[in-house]
Amino acid sequence: MSPHASRLPVARRIIDLAWPVLIAQLSSMTQMVSDTVLTGRYSTTDLAAVAIGSGIYISIVMLMVGILQAVAPTVAHHVGAGRKAEIGPAVQQGFWLALGLAIPAVLFLRHPDWLLRVSEISPAVEEGARHYLATIAWGLPAVLLYRTFYAFTNALGRTRVLMVISLVTTAVHIPLSWALINGKLPGLPPLGGQGCAVSTVVICWLALLAASLHVAGNSTYAPYRIFSSWTRPRARPIGELLRLGLPMGFSSFVEITAFTLIALLVARLGATVVASHRIVGNLAALIYMLPLAVAIATLVLVGQALGGGNRPGARHAALTGIALATGLSTLISVIAWLARDPIMAAYTADPAVSGLAASLAIYICLYQFFDAIQTVAAHALRGYKITFGPMLVHTLCFWGIGLAGGYGLAYHGLGSWLPPQGVAGFWQSSVLSNIAAALAFGTYLHLVSRDDRGLVTSG
Repeated sequence: MSPHASRLPVARRIIDLAWPVLIAQLSSMTQMVSDTVLTGRYSTTDLAAVAIGSGIYISIVMLMVGILQAVAPTVAHHVGAGRKAEIGPAVQQGFWLALGLAIPAVLFLRHPDWLLRVSEISPAVEEGARHYLATIAWGLPAVLLYRTFYAFTNALGRTRVLMVISLVTTAVHIPLSWALINGKLPGLPPLGGQGCAVSTVVICWLALLAASLHVAGNSTYAPYRIFSSWTRPRARPIGELLRLGLPMGFSSFVEITAFTLIALLVARLGATVVASHRIVGNLAALIYMLPLAVAIATLVLVGQALGGGNRPGARHAALTGIALATGLSTLISVIAWLARDPIMAAYTADPAVSGLAASLAIYICLYQFFDAIQTVAAHALRGYKITFGPMLVHTLCFWGIGLAGGYGLAYHGLGSWLPPQGVAGFWQSSVLSNIAAALAFGTYLHLVSRDDRGLVTSG
């Protein structure tokens, strides 16, 4: 059998798992993009408020969701080993963990005073961000419970339901958000950016309801007894989820805040800069959905292979996932660069905002190849149940090089060699941080996947 033929089945399995996840993620991202477009056309001040508020919200969500992602490798290992009886209890403990995580997360979003004070934003933008966060907090419990279901179905390889739910909620969110922003519902005034938050809360609970009805009504899930044989919170399995999940959550938090906190750090440069960064951040997040979908599929195949004791199969899946992600991400980034002007024009009618955003777009195109490597390699390591070491790599690269380095380049430059770069300095450092992360994770995965001494469960 030729090397090409031997790789084809794994590549097909990754694609079969990844494309519904990609559509689901793009659909969810479409909700964020629509919020940006709708608030941008309502007012630049509202757009800046949503940029800051959603940046904080997404950071908290990614931290909590990252912790809950521990359900995916746990279930995938059970699937690979044929331990069906263990799957239901593991998912139920994930639901209990989601409820526990929701309490501090909601409290934080309802009381973000200290964080907003350090951002040096205008009073109007700060007020809008407060209203946005106070409202959207009420959807967070639904988000965390749904994402536990999300991790569960991913690990089973049943990803199409996620696509359907995401498409339905997007179809509800966009017109509802438009109506709330612009005061098109009877008896309600225009809510501006807060209208996005209200709509998001509605669709979060809608997604959870749809997921619950799907599990309860589909016989495929009957062997796992998710609802019929409920278990109480148990310290040991929840502790195991936390052991795996806390580093994963912190990694996700570091990675997302390396971008979202830029909105706070550049707030002093004015609403135009914040709005431009928001647009470019949206575009970067959209492109990122492709390698992320491939990475999630790769995690599942790696976890299932290891659960079945097939370490060569796990390595093969990881390498195939990296090859797919890098090729596709590079192609998409080239297309995005060529179409940057009409893309920016679709986001905003403000020529100052669109002009600055177009000038920043080159940076997200430059790092896509490296971002794909680090994303898939990091998820493959999660399939090996290795999370602590990758967390350290993420922290060093994305906070150390990306965020701290970006702040230095933005406001101080490199002395006589390079003047202060403004917001572009953060994106220049993002390129460097992704290159460093790709080298680190690629090496890490290579060493781990060559280790034939047995499954590594920590590190």
